[in-house]
Amino acid sequence: MPVHRRSALIAATATLLVGVAGLGTAQASPTAVAGAAPSACRPANHTARITASHATAGHRHYRVTLTAARGYEPCRLAGSPVDVRFHQHGSPRGITAGRYGSQHAAVTFGPGHPVHFDIQVPKGPGGVRADEATFTLRTPAGVIPGESSASGRLVVDAGTVVGPVRPGA
Repeated sequence: MPVHRRSALIAATATLLVGVAGLGTAQASPTAVAGAAPSACRPANHTARITASHATAGHRHYRVTLTAARGYEPCRLAGSPVDVRFHQHGSPRGITAGRYGSQHAAVTFGPGHPVHFDIQVPKGPGGVRADEATFTLRTPAGVIPGESSASGRLVVDAGTVVGPVRPGA
């Protein structure tokens, strides 16, 4: 093989190897996508606060507002949270909440897009104080892994129900 053909073959082989090596490097880190951020729906990535809301005939209402700071990706939530439990100073209060309302409407949650849900408690002579609610958020396709929590004072009782997540604070 003449020298110029061998040089061309070596150059082509080197170019091919450098190209393949470059592709291998790009494929080695597919999770390092520029602009990807953690989901705002993960429990560690949002905050939640319980506040008293307007009472209706026969019920006390509390609003749980979820907010996410900048830097998290928006996500979709749907329906009422599940596994809702209430605590006072870290001790369970023994009240489990049911749910009410449409469980299919999806809302966007993320930075600049707070959401809320309602806790509806029957008025009556009983009730127990709580300062925290823990819950699992739902998406249109299932549940968000992990347990979210909201702080704030409220009184809960048997028959407490939780409404679906809605847009806005």
